[in-house]
Amino acid sequence: MIKGTLYIISAPSGAGKSSLIRELLKIEPFYKTCISISYTTRPVRQGEWHGKHYFFVSIEKFKRMIEEDAFLEYAQVFDNYYGTPREPIQQALSKGVNMLLDIDWQGAQQIRTKIPNSRSIFILPPSKKELSRRLHSRGQDSKEMINNRMQRAVIEMNHFLEYDYLIINDDFNIALLDLMAIFRAERLRVNCQKPLNSMLIKKLLDNH
Repeated sequence: MIKGTLYIISAPSGAGKSSLIRELLKIEPFYKTCISISYTTRPVRQGEWHGKHYFFVSIEKFKRMIEEDAFLEYAQVFDNYYGTPREPIQQALSKGVNMLLDIDWQGAQQIRTKIPNSRSIFILPPSKKELSRRLHSRGQDSKEMINNRMQRAVIEMNHFLEYDYLIINDDFNIALLDLMAIFRAERLRVNCQKPLNSMLIKKLLDNH
């Protein structure tokens, strides 16, 4: 059986990463791709659901999971913890299901050391002005929090060279096409196509 591919997608807050992932996963069937649900200690935001957007847990429970080595990666962002569960990802990949991780550059570094054949994608905004506009338009954060996010964005964007692919999210539809193209190109690698088309290849190479 072909093993699934682990895709890492990172971006500063406001770059449009979540919206792109949401649209990508609406395309059915999209090569058996599922998104990993992370654990976090941050409060639930309006419109979010436990077990759908995140697994919302206490700091005490999160720390116990760290001790149990339950995470492929975890990080502290501001005053909250975020972590990627190990077991469901390993199970999915072993069954040929692609897994998509929505994580920051710190988590991406940890994942790459543990799963070196993963593919990573970084999404940039078209400008700082547009990034600021998007953060303000959400209406979720205070001015102080938005300023913190803008400062953190510069730090995050400096890590884009660590990734395999780079997408500039200026026009959303074009950025989505770019993201789809990456997934399709990975699907067309010889090591994926060979087992999928083994019978055809055998017939084509047969001298009789």
